[in-house]
Amino acid sequence: MNFWELNFVFLGVSAAILLVAVLTGRVRGRQVSAIVVSTLVLWVLTAIFDNLMIASGLFDYGGHALSGVFIGLAPLEDFAYPLGAILLLPAIWLLLTPRSGTDSTPEAS
Repeated sequence: MNFWELNFVFLGVSAAILLVAVLTGRVRGRQVSAIVVSTLVLWVLTAIFDNLMIASGLFDYGGHALSGVFIGLAPLEDFAYPLGAILLLPAIWLLLTPRSGTDSTPEAS
């Protein structure tokens, strides 16, 4: 199994759970904006820190499982993990959070 096959599974599961959150009306415009901004920030951080860690020799990739596309020293495959996380974690959060107007917090009297 190469990294893109693994990414396909991980991203597919993440996208499916986000789709459930969208179809149940849990995702609103504000959340979409936060997901987009968070994705961009995580990709920039991934580019910086992956390149630093690879350049310093902390780890190396087996070239046989890579696509051969790099951003600096970081393989393109590495950028799928932050994307998967940023799709999955907010979706789970939104699905597990009670809907507005239905929270069980007592009203102040």
